[in-house]
Amino acid sequence: MLHRNAVDGSFSLARLSEIEAVLGQAIRGKPDVIRLSLACLLARGHLLIEDVPGVGKTTLAQALARSVDASFHRIQFTSDMLPSDVVGVTIYNAHTQEFEFKQGPIFTKFLLADEINRATPKTQSALLEAMNELQVTVDGRSYPLPQPFMVIATQNPVEHHGTYPLPESQLDRFLMRIRIGYPDQASEREIVRRPLAQTSEIVRPAIEASELAALQEAVSQVTVDGAILDYMLAIVERTRSNESLAMGVSPRGAQMLYRATQALAAVEGRDFATPDDVKRLALPVFAHRVSVNSRMILAQKPAEAAERVLTEILTMVDVPL
Repeated sequence: MLHRNAVDGSFSLARLSEIEAVLGQAIRGKPDVIRLSLACLLARGHLLIEDVPGVGKTTLAQALARSVDASFHRIQFTSDMLPSDVVGVTIYNAHTQEFEFKQGPIFTKFLLADEINRATPKTQSALLEAMNELQVTVDGRSYPLPQPFMVIATQNPVEHHGTYPLPESQLDRFLMRIRIGYPDQASEREIVRRPLAQTSEIVRPAIEASELAALQEAVSQVTVDGAILDYMLAIVERTRSNESLAMGVSPRGAQMLYRATQALAAVEGRDFATPDDVKRLALPVFAHRVSVNSRMILAQKPAEAAERVLTEILTMVDVPL
């Protein structure tokens, strides 16, 4: 177990527990979802939350962003939104007689992209460079983004009206795609009885941005045994040779699983990864990165088909002892 101080660059279980408790105040009865979200945060990844309306997607996204004392912006994506509404625009200043760049809401440490798939592909693409290179280029000039930088996006299932499916290149920028699902009866009873309140009223910052940066840096110190790395790569290779998949996991996807595994181990209070960490993360990290053959889609929804194939692949790969 880890009992070291986050200030010197190593883990602090107490700080992680505080963030987890804060998130638990906003999202009731979903400890696994909270832990995956926290692991995504520690791994410096971007998070995509996909589910039907009303189950707490935006609440979770806001809670995760507000759990850290850092700048936070929210964008409500719509079909008439332009890329300049996200990244900013260059305008002419009549007083100085010079062109000036007015920063858009993307210049923040935490960006909530609410209902991202209601925007057109052109507007969705405004996030690509920011999510991958941590900068924005406008009129040939690049502007660095604040650090740490995380996009937390929500989206309705693609079967809903008025949505534009995210292209593969956009999906690949997200470390994880998770679903919240309906709460159990006890949790829903508590939710129904709870007075209506804004997330900002429920959630208070648990750590400073500098402490988060130290925790993120410490994640890289988690040990991943060579046998476990081989286990990850064996799963990746199976996705590339499986007949049910038209496209397997890329090297970037394998790298994301490695980072997420380190982060989840840290959240669990360990400085070493286990095969169970890999199993828990395979679906949220890989399911949105693979493409299912059309004959599989006819039988069920693409997301469900991808998860079913990945679940079968996990049973085919020998687990290291």
